[in-house]
Amino acid sequence: MAGFIPLILIFGLMYVLMIRPQQRKVKDQQALVSSISAGDEVVLSSGIFGVVKEVDGDDENVLWIEVYSGIELKILRSAVDRRFNEATTVAEELVAEELVAEEPVTEEPGEEVGSEETGSDEA
Repeated sequence: MAGFIPLILIFGLMYVLMIRPQQRKVKDQQALVSSISAGDEVVLSSGIFGVVKEVDGDDENVLWIEVYSGIELKILRSAVDRRFNEATTVAEELVAEELVAEEPVTEEPGEEVGSEETGSDEA
């Protein structure tokens, strides 16, 4: 009986260090996949980056992502590996774009554009 105690301890340690973290990771991935909606910036398990444009009306497991301007891919929801941002409304995106466009470009005082020194010594 005393010979089984180390075996039981090793199994318990393996469960705590290997099996439980993997179960938690699977649960987190399932939560991520189920929470994806239009406007989310995602990366697929194949390495393709895109923005979710819509969830297919016929099948909730199908997403349409835009990978480039005007190019959309039809993918399975389970192919999403990560999400980079939360969904935003169109109004929030427009306000953010306007703020970036309105910021003036300023130069440091005393700097002249194009007058960088090359560091070479001329004799």
